[in-house]
Amino acid sequence: MGKDIIVMSRKEAERLKVIHKIMGKELTQIEGGKFLKLSERQVRRMVKAVRLRGAAGIVHGNRGRESSRKMPEEEEKRIGQLIETRYNDFGPTLASEKLWEREKIDVSREKLRQIMMAEGLWKVHRRKRDVHQWRERKAHFGEMVQMDGSDHDWLEGRGPEMVFMGYVDDATGDIFGRFYDYEGVYPALDSFRHYIDLYGLPSSVYFDKHSTYKTSRQPDTDELLRGEWAKTQFARALGELGVECIHAHSPQAKGRVERAFGTLQDRLIKEMRLAQISTKEEANRFLETYLPKHNLRFAKEARQPANFHTPLPKRLNLDEILCLKGTRTINNGYVIQWKRRLWAVEAPSITMNGRKVEVMEHFDGRIDFRFNGRYLKVREVTVLKKEETPQVKAIVVVKRRKGKYIPPANHPWRRHNPALHHNCYLERI
Repeated sequence: MGKDIIVMSRKEAERLKVIHKIMGKELTQIEGGKFLKLSERQVRRMVKAVRLRGAAGIVHGNRGRESSRKMPEEEEKRIGQLIETRYNDFGPTLASEKLWEREKIDVSREKLRQIMMAEGLWKVHRRKRDVHQWRERKAHFGEMVQMDGSDHDWLEGRGPEMVFMGYVDDATGDIFGRFYDYEGVYPALDSFRHYIDLYGLPSSVYFDKHSTYKTSRQPDTDELLRGEWAKTQFARALGELGVECIHAHSPQAKGRVERAFGTLQDRLIKEMRLAQISTKEEANRFLETYLPKHNLRFAKEARQPANFHTPLPKRLNLDEILCLKGTRTINNGYVIQWKRRLWAVEAPSITMNGRKVEVMEHFDGRIDFRFNGRYLKVREVTVLKKEETPQVKAIVVVKRRKGKYIPPANHPWRRHNPALHHNCYLERI
């Protein structure tokens, strides 16, 4: 008669060896319990079970039996069909959330992952990890905000292409953002204005070296006199608001905002698909309700409770800061030129001639001119177009070689020639 094969784990095999030593009087039950980190009472039960059933007494009694909590096969098939028809590209975590929210089916993430793997709807993703130096999170909320733009097919072809201008707090991972048509000066300034309206001014902003945030031009004369580097309009606005600008040297340096984009490109896209979002305006309205729920689940608590966001000063006029700025000179005709357009100053004074004036171009098309702290009243006189710009033709001047100059007979030099006067005197004699 063959012996039954008992399959047991390594831990169970080690326990069986100790129980055999206790039964062989090599160890006491108290010593065996200390070695197995079990109570003396549990060791006595195990010794009794081994004496009655042999090695099978060390194995758990439910080994090989179906769990009483096992999901019925019909329910597994129904869940698999739902995933395949409605959530075929969802991950196990997001799919389990949507099954409960929309279908009222309560299934754990791990169980759903097993069902999806059995149906061929999910594969194990092995990520290749690069080694980068770890940086600890900032301690306070608002101490540093990571900012970037994510160009992606957010509407999956249902609407126009958009860029998500996102802000991620370094201490908590709290996300804020809005959709725009492109990543540039206006989206950066406008999204930052919405951010500070909601949270206040952060201590610093961490972004990459996109041309919107960092320029490659050399500083002009005014910047050199102030001892400053050349700045973009966005960096200039942050400097006027007292917010520090920090540039990242690699995408991994601002990894929190990059990982946040990866999460949103998975979850937010599917949420907007279920909500049938097809325009930029609808997407921005959807963010107002989606992002608070997202932050409530995924954001962390800062290590220190203090909030480093500062409220906006009451007398601060954001319209004068979050705009395009530059300086121009008032010419002799009291005319100011800005981007190939001309404005004449009304009621000018002689002190304005040749002086500098500050130009502020707002994103609603309005242009203001400020001189010595007061706004000038101007009127546009003409618009210079490229094809209307007068072209100066080069004139070729042919220089001719001068000949030898021979003075005429009545030239003063001839009239006062001493030799001629001497000859006249001799004739008189």
